[in-house]
Amino acid sequence: MTIRILQRGVLDYATAYDEMRAFTETRDAATPDQIWLCEHPPVFTQGLAGKAEHVLLPGTIPVVQSNRGGQVTYHGPGQVVAYPLLDLQRAGYFVKELVYRIEEAVLRTLSDYGVTGHRVAGAPGIYVRLDDPFSHAALNEPRAPGQEFRNLGKIAALGIKVSRHCSYHGVALNVDMDLEPYQRINPCGYSGLQTIDLAYCGIRTSWQEAADRLGNALARRLGS
Repeated sequence: MTIRILQRGVLDYATAYDEMRAFTETRDAATPDQIWLCEHPPVFTQGLAGKAEHVLLPGTIPVVQSNRGGQVTYHGPGQVVAYPLLDLQRAGYFVKELVYRIEEAVLRTLSDYGVTGHRVAGAPGIYVRLDDPFSHAALNEPRAPGQEFRNLGKIAALGIKVSRHCSYHGVALNVDMDLEPYQRINPCGYSGLQTIDLAYCGIRTSWQEAADRLGNALARRLGS
């Protein structure tokens, strides 16, 4: 079954959250899968594993509790947020495979821009070398405890929820953001983890182009 890509534009996080849950709760076996592409106004979101001490100085930016996996992250202008709303039972794979496929889509999107992304074991999301975002050299594994993110910046964060064998929430790819709000939290629960965007890597692209690339990459990789 074809996955529909919906362009949702600028969308308040709370609205997106409510609509994702409603879609998932009311869908049936015949409901087509969808990928929502949107951009959120500034907001910090806490996952189910989120700890209050990882929110350092939120200031005027709201903090919203959600039911996705993971800990605290930031959403804001200049970031492409993609929400795959999938029937995993129909697709024939489980959440671990879903995470892998989403990460693969991000890696392919970065590769389209010449940027090399990396996985870090035990830390979902995609990371880029700070000193050379275009290097194809593999990370030296294993990395010593406390050194997992040495010379790495996080460019995409990921958090998933599965209900009734269906997924929602998703992935956020940083394109051209004000990155200062990340300094007000421990991103994804990691103190000192630097967060970057495509602009940091020297890539100038529009939000829409990045959204289209990511949406298409996800649609190709998330099909059964």
